Amino acid sequence: MEDKKNTVLLTVIAIVTLLLCVIGATFAYFQTQGGIGVNANVNVTTNTTDNLSFFVGNPISFSINQENFGPGDGNQSGETYARATLTANNATNNATANYYIYLDIQNNDFVYTTEDNQAEMLLKITNPEGSEVTTLDGYNYVTSGSVSGFDITTSTGLITIADNYEIVSTGTVTQEWKIEIIFVNLDSDQNENTGKSFSAELIIQKEPMTTSLGNFAEYITQTLYTGTDGDNGLYYHDGIGTYTNADQEAGDNSYRYSGANPNNFVCFGATGADCQDEGNQYRIIGVFNNQVKLIKATNYGNYAWNASSVNTWDASTKPDIYTTLNTTYYNTLSSEWQNLIAESTWQVGGMDYSTSNTAKQYYDEEVGTGQSGYVETMKIGLMYVSDYGYGASPEKWTTALAYPDGENYGTDNWLFSGSGSDEWYISRITGTTDGAFIVGSHFGGFVSNGFVGDASAVRPSFSLASTVEITSGTGTSADPFVLDLG
Repeated sequence: MEDKKNTVLLTVIAIVTLLLCVIGATFAYFQTQGGIGVNANVNVTTNTTDNLSFFVGNPISFSINQENFGPGDGNQSGETYARATLTANNATNNATANYYIYLDIQNNDFVYTTEDNQAEMLLKITNPEGSEVTTLDGYNYVTSGSVSGFDITTSTGLITIADNYEIVSTGTVTQEWKIEIIFVNLDSDQNENTGKSFSAELIIQKEPMTTSLGNFAEYITQTLYTGTDGDNGLYYHDGIGTYTNADQEAGDNSYRYSGANPNNFVCFGATGADCQDEGNQYRIIGVFNNQVKLIKATNYGNYAWNASSVNTWDASTKPDIYTTLNTTYYNTLSSEWQNLIAESTWQVGGMDYSTSNTAKQYYDEEVGTGQSGYVETMKIGLMYVSDYGYGASPEKWTTALAYPDGENYGTDNWLFSGSGSDEWYISRITGTTDGAFIVGSHFGGFVSNGFVGDASAVRPSFSLASTVEITSGTGTSADPFVLDLG
């Protein structure tokens, strides 16, 4: 008899366990008609004084079919949440922390089914204050059918919901973000989305998510460069000359930014909100031999090219500008940023000053087939005269860079800073003992000769290692490209 009782008891326990497993599995798969799920994840970050904990609701999944969606059936929706709780070590402590929330769309094969691409999948976000979020970088807030939200009809990957969001507590404070995904019934023919599926989950964590758009040089040459010269401000110097005379472009298989103000800003030396500081912004001159070449967007300071007033640069004699760039400036960068900079060879032999040279003629004499003289290996340099020449719109590539023809060469040339100061190039002027090339600050940015003992603007330039990757950004000054520090 005792054995039978034990058997019955074990059977009941097994059934209850099975039911709990089934119920758990049912809620883990978020139905289109479902409500908010239970806490799925708990991530705890603790220091010696305060405690920050995270909770998220279950994933959201959609699978549209003829049984659950059709004319008159209404919209399909699912909700979830992300919650941050900060507990101060005691009632007198003012605890502050920050966190990040991402919507990770792991699968989405939905498409637009109307000719005007009316939104069919909407994202609604409610912040901890209970207000609906109506601005989100990279996404349009629209009204579709009877509801409004961000159009994510065809979106995949990570969407940043909260970026370095602050939470403050003198005791215990909880902030909760609510997320709703809505598949809109347009009361039109949406049969093309029958059988399509969508799945996403929220991620909340203390550190920003590290993603990658891939190798930076390849991203520029294969994604931003579309194959049509001028798109996104990029020009491919292949020697064929599809956009100007063949003998006017560099012909070195480089990809260079040209024109008035292309989207070529890069955050360097900082992360997060500090990327908005113009002192941490650089710009892309181009891609050379699979390396991205940058230049500081603003003036680092006014320095003499060489205070001794001689322009000698060889194996035994280095001008002051060498130390200014590779010691004074370089040591302002932390090691993690220094490691992204490649050792490069810089043509510093110099060339003659000419009032008639075009960008191509300066290129040939400065770094091309006609160059001669000493080559320095170093990390930091300055732009070449030819870099500046090709920074202008292509119609100027047939114009001499020096005065008088070069008057206003800085117009439609993003490399002209317009700071009011003359600016040094890396190249010295041969035929003299005290001259180096400068961008003249007056008459619109023409190329001129400068006395090396004078103080002029310095904008450090360097090439990134060929392995550097990009994580985000559109290249504007408000949203510069962000590099992966590894």
